[in-house]
Amino acid sequence: MSQATNQSWGGRFSEPTDAFVARFTASVNFDQRLARQDIQGSIAHATMLARVGVLTDEERDTIINGLTEIQGEIERGEFNWSIPLEDVHMNIEARLTDKIGITGKKLHTGRSRNDQVATDIRLFMRDEIDVIEVELIRLREGMIELADREADTIMPGFTHLQTAQPVTFGHHLLAWQEMLTRDHERLLDCRKRVNVMPLGAAALAGTTYPIDRHVTAELLGFDRPAENSLDAVSDRDFAIEFTSFASILLMHLSRMSEELVLWTSAQFDFIDLPDRFCTGSSIMPQKKNPDVPELVRGKTGRVYGHLMALLTLMKSQPLAYNKDNQEDKEPLFDAVDTVRDCLKAFADMVPAIEPKKDSMYDAARRGFSTATDLADYLVRKGVAFRDAHEIVGLSVAYGLKSKKDLSEMTLEELKQFSDIIEQDVFEVLTLEGSVAARNHIGGTAPDQVRAAASRAREALAVLKGDA
Repeated sequence: MSQATNQSWGGRFSEPTDAFVARFTASVNFDQRLARQDIQGSIAHATMLARVGVLTDEERDTIINGLTEIQGEIERGEFNWSIPLEDVHMNIEARLTDKIGITGKKLHTGRSRNDQVATDIRLFMRDEIDVIEVELIRLREGMIELADREADTIMPGFTHLQTAQPVTFGHHLLAWQEMLTRDHERLLDCRKRVNVMPLGAAALAGTTYPIDRHVTAELLGFDRPAENSLDAVSDRDFAIEFTSFASILLMHLSRMSEELVLWTSAQFDFIDLPDRFCTGSSIMPQKKNPDVPELVRGKTGRVYGHLMALLTLMKSQPLAYNKDNQEDKEPLFDAVDTVRDCLKAFADMVPAIEPKKDSMYDAARRGFSTATDLADYLVRKGVAFRDAHEIVGLSVAYGLKSKKDLSEMTLEELKQFSDIIEQDVFEVLTLEGSVAARNHIGGTAPDQVRAAASRAREALAVLKGDA
């Protein structure tokens, strides 16, 4: 048996909790991570209680000074965390009572661990979302700048991983950037729903004390108090929404990672990653492995798992709070850490990508990537598209037999498939002519890529408040 029954609830119990059960039900080993937010919420709660007359100013100051000292003990690694006290909240409250006496027991007036933990998690998530946004902005800025620099760098575009049409590397990078733009919007939208305060809902029905929840919300920087006490203590939608954002973001980073892994291979040889983002082999001295993108690709699965864990955690819970909700923290904490680390890795790595322009260009020349340009050329000359499609198909078949790209064929060779083809066809069969011809918003023409990069840079500046 444990040495003592938890003083926060043990009054009606006739025997102490079994030692295994105490360990099994305790959360302090992981929720101590919420200590800073727990103290922050307690200081605001004490301040509000003094304003409404539940605490005296002297009691408020004594509590706040004690909590500040405890924060220092935690930061210095001097705090003794106790499993019998179950969680971060009771550990801090017990230490406060040890330090300042009976006044420490008054801190919990008008609140429950139910609304306390819900508040702590929201404060934690708000802080972490702000950190994650900084890394996301840094990645987007680096990607935009690289795209602008590589607006003229030609590479093959793919569908079905088969050469389709030539594009520019800058255009490809801005496609990644569009994914991140949507992720950024989702993150900020999630933050709005995180920033609602549960404190004051107490266990589930509110409290009989004359609390002022608007005061507490203002002190803690929340947009507003939660409207319904039952929902306030039991809602974990914001955690699910964050892990949904995280899953979509990691899916995007995983897609980027897959392309980076392919592009660094000898078979593609499109880019080089600096050595600091790679590792070698213990047996093959020639190897340079793209470990950072591979790990990001691998970590995507664990974030997907956290989303499913949280959805499953909540799917059968009746109102209001249930002990099940203790299981929300570990997947949420790990999702936060994984997202932050993956973004940091990408924000450091992407601007350092070194494109191998000659390899990209040579690859774009293979696979008849300008076949559609030839079809468009014939249509502009008055040929029906389906007839043009067939003419180009025959030209490609000839090219496969003769091992010649369309741009390598002579005019006489091309004219055997259509007399309409003239010398000006070679203007559209070049890679430069192909990408330049797509000169409209969203197109891969270098001028359009530079314009798109400029718009993305301006939009991001507005979002940051720099414009």
